[in-house]
Amino acid sequence: MPERVLSPGDREEESLFEVNLRPERLSEYLGQSRAKEKIGIFIEAARRRKEALDHVLLYGPPGLGKTTLAHIVSNELGVRIHSTSGPVVERVGDLASILTNLEEKDVLFIDEIHRLNRIVEEYLYSAMEDYKIDIMIGEGPTAKSMKVGVSRFTLIGATTRTGLLTSPLRSRFGVDLRLDYYTGDEIKGILARSAHILGVGITKDGMAELACRARGTPRIANRLLKRVRDFAEVRADGVIDGGVASAALEMLEVDALGLDGLDRAILGAIITKFGGGPVGIESIAAAVSEDRDTLEDVYEPFLIREGLIVKTPRGRTATPLAYKHLDFPMPRMQKGLFSE
Repeated sequence: MPERVLSPGDREEESLFEVNLRPERLSEYLGQSRAKEKIGIFIEAARRRKEALDHVLLYGPPGLGKTTLAHIVSNELGVRIHSTSGPVVERVGDLASILTNLEEKDVLFIDEIHRLNRIVEEYLYSAMEDYKIDIMIGEGPTAKSMKVGVSRFTLIGATTRTGLLTSPLRSRFGVDLRLDYYTGDEIKGILARSAHILGVGITKDGMAELACRARGTPRIANRLLKRVRDFAEVRADGVIDGGVASAALEMLEVDALGLDGLDRAILGAIITKFGGGPVGIESIAAAVSEDRDTLEDVYEPFLIREGLIVKTPRGRTATPLAYKHLDFPMPRMQKGLFSE
């Protein structure tokens, strides 16, 4: 199931669940072999030189382990991690307070760093490069600017939308790592590990059924595992086999491609309300009563990757695969768009 906008209470519950399943060391982190190899070398080099690790930018779709990797970096370096997010740091004073409380080699993790206030972002530049910040003393005509040093720290920024990062900010990161969707075998490995931690019995068929519907995303795989575990305890003998997983996922309205109700609503709106497209994202958002950013960040990348929609300058268009999956007849005019 795709990532949802959660209430504060839901976020706390989800956060506790994910922390319990989150690996703490690089050796426990499954998948992302290229990113792991690179960051492992950089961490070891920093340890040998007894220096702070260079600033790290992590980017990729939601739920692939950016936050987890940030915590692993701090654990491997043996330093503290201070976590915040771009929208939370609203004023320069907020950032100054965080930076002045950092100790030598500490990690500062900023999630959704593309949503930093531009004034706050510019204030961050000198801290990243020179490890100094400007603090204003006094008010009005007598106010003075004083440079204050901060400890050498490592900034780890995470984003799902690199296109929204400004060039000056991106150029200040020494390490640039993209996290990609996981393979089916990698998701199975994550499910096996999570099931062991949760004390859930699961067969190979059960893992295969969950993996093929997890959209290549560990967060979704773990969330499905938790919900299917509940189903298995109430409706079965507590063990997740292929049949139990299939029945549970059908109840959750997650189909064989990993699409949930809103995914199908998006495709259905494009096909039935907008003639298959092309149609703008604002119109789709209005049709399914969902936020535009949520559609662009969470749903659209998967639908494009699976070949269910295509993105054109004129808008989004449903593909023949989308018509087939939803069992809708494809108009002759739409067939012509894909036969050229």
